[in-house]
Amino acid sequence: MLGLACDSHRLKSLGMFRVTSLQSAPSLSLNEIFWFGPFNSSLQRRWRKPVDSAQTRLENRTRDLRLDKLMNQLKKLKLVLGLLELMSKRRGHCTSVQLLSRWRHIAGVNIGIGAFLRKYPHIFEIYTHPVKRNLCCKITQKMADLIEEEAMVIRECEAAAVQRLKKLLMMSANGTLHVHALWLIRRELGLPDDFRNSVLPKYPDDFKVVCPNTLKLISKDGSLAEAEVERWREKEYREKWLSETETKYAFPIQFPTGFKIEKGFREKLKNWQMLPYLKPYENKDVLRVGNVQRFEKRAVGILHEFLCLTVNKMVEVERLSHFRRDFRMEVNVRELLLKHPGIFYISTKGNTRTVFLREAYGKDGPIEPNPVYAVQRKMLDLVLLGCRDTKLMSPLKELEERCNKVRCSGSEGGPCDGDWVIPILEGHDEQPTNGMFMELGDLSDEDNED
Repeated sequence: MLGLACDSHRLKSLGMFRVTSLQSAPSLSLNEIFWFGPFNSSLQRRWRKPVDSAQTRLENRTRDLRLDKLMNQLKKLKLVLGLLELMSKRRGHCTSVQLLSRWRHIAGVNIGIGAFLRKYPHIFEIYTHPVKRNLCCKITQKMADLIEEEAMVIRECEAAAVQRLKKLLMMSANGTLHVHALWLIRRELGLPDDFRNSVLPKYPDDFKVVCPNTLKLISKDGSLAEAEVERWREKEYREKWLSETETKYAFPIQFPTGFKIEKGFREKLKNWQMLPYLKPYENKDVLRVGNVQRFEKRAVGILHEFLCLTVNKMVEVERLSHFRRDFRMEVNVRELLLKHPGIFYISTKGNTRTVFLREAYGKDGPIEPNPVYAVQRKMLDLVLLGCRDTKLMSPLKELEERCNKVRCSGSEGGPCDGDWVIPILEGHDEQPTNGMFMELGDLSDEDNED
């Protein structure tokens, strides 16, 4: 009996020791528990090398806040123009709001169509249809005038757009480009939407459409076979007294603010600037074997010239891939652009990846704006105006409606007593705003007295 009592006391003390030891032991995670064991004892934890890909370099690049802000603004203009393009396909001058709500996903609008239209009262005008009694929307007169002005400027600058098209065809390997690829960048080149039927037939001695969708250059112009960067090189050589070896194959470099220059980077950049390469308009057989750096520098020269030929000196990266085979650029375009942050900048704002030519942009936008960009800038300013300066719109609308009523009543027969309203409407821009409202008040008082 005494032996059994001793054995039970020993078992109790052993159980208490196990409990206290388990409570005092550090808690192990699930991975640590299963990492050690009879089947995993021979495995070792290895250090993983950080992934260096085009996506990681895109995420870790030095941001340019100026260009990102501009891209956010252009995103709003793109949404507005996309919706206006859908509205222009309707027969009438107006479109019902209910129908626009079905189209908003096509235009890329991710909010309610009513909230979107109210954000831009200087572009969209909402009113009730006099017959159907439903909400309709139409383009304001300001925006309609700007759209007409842009079409007129594109027609006036047709010769410059044709010259850009010639230079693009001269850069291609066989002097041919796909018509659909050119249609994707028609706005960047300053061409109208129907350039295949309105522009190309005017120049039968220069262009020819072979096969269903291939454009071929018939005659080459030797005076156009000079890249835009050659002018910069000549200017640097003449003004800064640099040697020919330093400027013959160099590119303008402008790093963004906050760019970190690592050790040995300057020397590598200097050697790359002096590296000879095959220039864009030299149509020779390109051999990549043994000349990887020269091949990549040739691709940089082609992309640089491509962006110089665009109106806004920018284009979507996805659209550049349509020209890889024609220009013989057998490289990853996005990775190549990220390798040269002093020449190109990729912005991911606006749900797209857009590449900018860094040297062409200053603090206030493009350094050398053109007429097409000037009109597009007016549209952008109208979009950015938002809901501001809308208090003056309602009195002007009332005055215009009143003037229209007077004209309608006067057109029935002979002159009308209310014809004095017309000169006020025509000269409201010349008079100050407060004076105009005072005159409106006086007119209303006279009407009450009558």
